[in-house]
Amino acid sequence: MNQKIIMFFATGGYSGKIPFAPGTFGTIAGIPFALVLLVIPPPFYGVYVVSMILAAIYFADQAEKILGKKDPGCIVIDEIAGYVITMSLVPLSVYTLVTGFFIFRFFDIVKLAPVKYFENNFSGGAGVVLDDIMAGILSAAVLRILYLLGMF
Repeated sequence: MNQKIIMFFATGGYSGKIPFAPGTFGTIAGIPFALVLLVIPPPFYGVYVVSMILAAIYFADQAEKILGKKDPGCIVIDEIAGYVITMSLVPLSVYTLVTGFFIFRFFDIVKLAPVKYFENNFSGGAGVVLDDIMAGILSAAVLRILYLLGMF
């Protein structure tokens, strides 16, 4: 596949090339991908999420090879996939999108034990993506609890 196409997807439409806070801008680039959950039937959420994860692993792996670096900050397709996971357990609204954004960024930046484990124990595309998948799972759980408590 053409290197420019790979880098376009891996960097979230080049949002990861912004010189400061690329993960934050990558998460913002994930909002349209989360909004897809509004148009697909809930029984297909799992297929969509798994497809996002597999695509993220592939594009992150290829981009690492192109750049010759381990987990460079410009690769943000992992944030996009993690944010989609974050948003997959609650009805989408402005409130859940914004709250999910901040919860996901917290877990992605702080990297609590389960997130750190995946970052430290995998390499290649899986090493780039799996920590964000775990951050997305933790974020989805917190967001779901807040939703069930009637916060939205």
